[in-house]
Amino acid sequence: MRKVILMMQLSLDGFIEGPERDLSWHRVDEELHSHFNEELRTMGAFLDGRVTYELMASYWPTADQDPASTAAEIEFARIWRDMPKIVYSSTLATAGWNTEVVRDVVAEDIMRLKEQPGGDLALGGADLAAAFRRLGLIDEYRIYLHPVLVGRGKTLFQGADGITPLRLLESRTFGNGVVLLRYAVEADAGHAEGR
Repeated sequence: MRKVILMMQLSLDGFIEGPERDLSWHRVDEELHSHFNEELRTMGAFLDGRVTYELMASYWPTADQDPASTAAEIEFARIWRDMPKIVYSSTLATAGWNTEVVRDVVAEDIMRLKEQPGGDLALGGADLAAAFRRLGLIDEYRIYLHPVLVGRGKTLFQGADGITPLRLLESRTFGNGVVLLRYAVEADAGHAEGR
């Protein structure tokens, strides 16, 4: 069965973005970008909220045509364009680049999606992640902790009704100081997340 994997970049003080959606503090260098490509090229689909999708769609469809793009950026542009995408939105009518628009997160639909053949499902967006977490649909967390204090902005982990026990699968430090913390949701944690 495929897994739903939340992959997010986080500041040391817990923010996914600074004020006014500032991401300038992200330390994504060639090593880290190559790692992202390696992980994401094996995925079966991207599951994104509208804001994340629109952010990605504003840049990646043509990023490989920019002469200033690095080899890793060119590769990711192709991965992003070709990857099936599901964007969860109550306002978006249509979307391009191999994207299906879905109105609501329905647990049964996600379970059917997980049962399909193919690679794991990469989940993106804090609001969407909160909905998936409430329904107990996240199997793994891959948090990329950046060595920076943002001070204020949007947090990743919003309030939840229960505790979600996690088991560390891997930690890895990149040359730029970013640390990957990879956790699996404990198998008996379903009751804590409302399954």
